[in-house]
This record gives sequence, structure tokens and C-alpha cells, in this order.
Amino acid sequence: MKRTWTIALLLALSVVLPFAAFAQANRIGIFVPGVVAGSPLYEQMVAGAERAVKEFPNASLKVIEAGFNQGEWTEKMTSLAATAEYDVIVTSNPAMPFITSEVAKAFPKQKFLHLDAYFPGNPQIYSLLYNQVEQAYFTGYLGGLVTTSKMAGANAELKAGMIVAQEYPALTKMMKPGYEQGLQAVNPKIAVDYRVIGNWYDANKAADLANSMIDAGVDVILTIAGGANQGVIKAAKERGKYVLYFDANEYKIAPGTIVGCAVLNQEKAAYERVKAAIQGKLAFGKAEIVSAKDGYVDFADADPLYTGNVPEAVRKPMAEVVRKIRGGQISLQVPQL
Repeated sequence: MKRTWTIALLLALSVVLPFAAFAQANRIGIFVPGVVAGSPLYEQMVAGAERAVKEFPNASLKVIEAGFNQGEWTEKMTSLAATAEYDVIVTSNPAMPFITSEVAKAFPKQKFLHLDAYFPGNPQIYSLLYNQVEQAYFTGYLGGLVTTSKMAGANAELKAGMIVAQEYPALTKMMKPGYEQGLQAVNPKIAVDYRVIGNWYDANKAADLANSMIDAGVDVILTIAGGANQGVIKAAKERGKYVLYFDANEYKIAPGTIVGCAVLNQEKAAYERVKAAIQGKLAFGKAEIVSAKDGYVDFADADPLYTGNVPEAVRKPMAEVVRKIRGGQISLQVPQL
């Protein structure tokens, strides 16, 4: 009889324990360092997480927007962790691991899932970094083709612009060098006019910087500036120049002005990693780097607003470079951040 009860107990545990393990990550909190609307990567993060949570009847998700005041992010993340309401807090921004690693010390049971960041070795943190050298190279190569082309807005100057919101390691070590490499692969004499806004929302300042660049001979500008992108786009559209867009396919914002979009598939990353977290399969402490070959970094070349507004003389050599990066024939390494 005792042996029968032992077997019955083991059989019961074999059924219950897996579900108990799954339940450990059923409560998902999304911490947005900014706002969701108008921020492509945050929109994708939320969409991917929502898809994952819908697959598990007992899982739940709540989105918390922290706003644009970076000085408040640490306090707000600390308050969120202090509630102990979430098994995993998901966020996205290269700066966030430096905040969560400090918060983690006070809350050793709290787990964090970081997208668009790299922070290895902390057992409470999983992070995933995109190869943004590849992403920026896409825009740089296209920018080089545009500025040396016969397109209506191109001029004889070999100058391309880059306007960014702020400087941070991923930008200075991956994006800016990748953009420059792409430009100079077309023509080594192309110069970069590089400007920093100082925040992610000042569209007026962004427009002023773009107009100053255009006055100096720039005819194509890569903008990595969040909400301030609108200022760059407005200036370029009014002056008949071109914009290269980062992180999402946004040709529709200004067809013919936005001539290239280098995208990140953050929805895919969020869906897969949140699902793994709910299943108890996410390796906290690990930091991954994903690339175009993996399907997380790409160039939006199938959109009719690209094919219809960019001449074949530019699209054809661009297509060859895109093919080689997707296939891994062109290898662009991520430096140590």
C-alpha cells in the first residue's frame, strides 16, 4: 500500500511541477522608458509581448509608461520592482540594464528581460542586442548611393548627414561607425555631418540642425532621434532632400522623402523571449547578439513606397548589398560595448 501511494504521489508531481514552473513567470510587466505611441521599438515590444501572453490562459501583462524624464526612470523601476507583482519585467533601451542591475540588488528575486541592450553575467537579467552595425551599414550604403546619384534632390557635394538624439555606447560604437562604413563603401570621399540634439523630443531643434546641414550641402540624412525625427523629416521634405529612417518601416510618413528604412524585428524578439520566460526556458544571466542572418535586422526593400520612389539605378546595387548581409556574405562584427 505504501509503495502504491508513493507511485501515485510521484505521478501527481510529474503533472503538477511543470505547471508550477510555468507559473513562476506568468505575470509580465512591460516598463517603457518613454511612451509607447510613436516609438516603433516600444510599440513592437508591447505587441510581441501581448502575442506571447495570449497563448497562456494564466498569464497576464501590464504596460507601464515611465515618460521622457530619464532622471525618474530609476525611481519608477524601483517602485515597480518593489510591488513584487511581476515575475519578469520587460524593457527596451541600451541604458536600462545599468538601472535594473542596481534595482536587482535590492530585489534579488526580480527577473528582468532586456531587449535592445547587452548586459551579460547578471543572473537576474537576460539581454538581447541587435547587430546595429549591420543596421546602420544598410542606411549608410543607401545614403552613399543617393548622394552620388542623379536623383532630383541629390547635389554634387559628397556629404551625408546624421542627426541623433543623444550619444550612448551602442550609437557611438555601432551605429555611427556602421553608417560611415556604408557610406564610404560607395565612395571613400563621402563626408559625414554629425549633429546631436540632446534629447528625444525636440523636433524644432532637429529641424534647425537638418536645415543647417542642407545649407552646408548635405542631401541625405540618417535620423535616430525618436519623436524629434519629425523635425528632420519636415525640413528634408520642405527642402527636397532625403531621409534615412531607423528601427521601423515608416515610408508612409513621408513617401519620397524617406527613401530607406533599416528595421529591427523587435516584435519577433519580444514574442519569442517573453514566451520562453513564461515557459521557464529563458536563460537569465545570458546576453545574446542577433543579426540580419537571424532575421532580427533588415532593410525594408519590398515596400512599394521604396520601389516606387527610389530609382532602379540606386535599388539594384543596394539589393546586392542587402542580399549579402542577409546571407552572411558581408560580415560586420559588433564591437565590445
